[in-house]
Amino acid sequence: MDFSQLLVEKTDIITESWVEAVYLDRQISSANNLPSSAIQNHLHEILRAMVSVLSHDEASNIDTIVKENLFPVTLRAAQGFVPTEIVREYRLLRQVIFSTLEPDLLKGKVPQVIRAYNVINATIEQAIFQCCKIYVDERFQELQGLQNHVELTNQQVQELSCLVKAHQYNLCQLAHELKNSLSVIIGYAELFLRSHNRDTQRRDSVANLEYVERVIQHGRQVLYLINDALDIACYSSGKIKLSLEPTDVRSLINNIVELWEPLANEKQLQVVKNCDRAPETVLTAPLRLQQIITNLLINAIRYTNSGVINLTCQKLGDSDWCIEVMDTGIGIAPEDQVHIFEPFYQAKNSGSSWSNGSGLGLAIVWQLVKLMQGKIELVSQVGAGSTFTVTLPLETKLTETLP
Repeated sequence: MDFSQLLVEKTDIITESWVEAVYLDRQISSANNLPSSAIQNHLHEILRAMVSVLSHDEASNIDTIVKENLFPVTLRAAQGFVPTEIVREYRLLRQVIFSTLEPDLLKGKVPQVIRAYNVINATIEQAIFQCCKIYVDERFQELQGLQNHVELTNQQVQELSCLVKAHQYNLCQLAHELKNSLSVIIGYAELFLRSHNRDTQRRDSVANLEYVERVIQHGRQVLYLINDALDIACYSSGKIKLSLEPTDVRSLINNIVELWEPLANEKQLQVVKNCDRAPETVLTAPLRLQQIITNLLINAIRYTNSGVINLTCQKLGDSDWCIEVMDTGIGIAPEDQVHIFEPFYQAKNSGSSWSNGSGLGLAIVWQLVKLMQGKIELVSQVGAGSTFTVTLPLETKLTETLP
């Protein structure tokens, strides 16, 4: 019996039955949106490969002939079928072929039937292999493309990082130049006022003196902004270094309060110090510690319109100490508390009688506290005030890099 000729005669029946089986199989979802012509577009090539092998007498030629006739099978992978779907639909094809040829196979001789069975199986398995191989190769190429894209992106990020650092350096240089020039302007303005106060015969109008005072006032404000911006830039670039030395905390706090108490008095605010339990000496960076306390105190004065500002300092156990600044001001809303230590962030509707700040003060405090191996905590309620608590080690350790 010539099974190759039989397969040619049954091609249309096999094709129709297989397409129907693929549509009915719910696990082959990729075929749902394809027309029947797209599903069977390469089936004739597979059946032709089977016919070609069946028509040869040498079984050793099966692999060669199958490989040569299965190129169109790569279309299946291109249609988006995943490997599991490809395997399933070709196993359905094998079932359809055997069920269609079964009555004729039962009439053939045993060697012929066995050979036909082996040829059909080999062709189906080769089709599955080719489709899966194409699928894997395409996914591998996609992964390689993705890896190349990631490597390129990393390179671009590194280049951008270098560019940002260069801009930060240029910004620092520019800020230093502005700071120097501004310091000269303020210095000459102050010198002018001192000279005027010493020279009683000099007749300058009150308006002129007020203008000079405004120059000094606004010059100092710009200088504060420049210093804050420099601190932020230096911290971001990891260039802030701590200069540690034994520090008398009580004396430092007294000096800060004495300097800024007149500002509180202008708003009729009382500043109360409680340093009875403060450590006598700590190993820290006094300049950075002064920045932390000053910014917290100024922030409390800025956002408190009436009441008291309490500044408490105490030792905590054998290794830590803390300073607490509590005010009776407007408070901070919960949605603002999570962002309050971010650079340039300002709470909305603060209600402060002061002009809007730069949004850098608390960001600098947070960065310095972190650099000094400490932590800062905030407790606040709108309309009831805020409490900032900074906890620091009694002995700060030097670090070469950012924590």
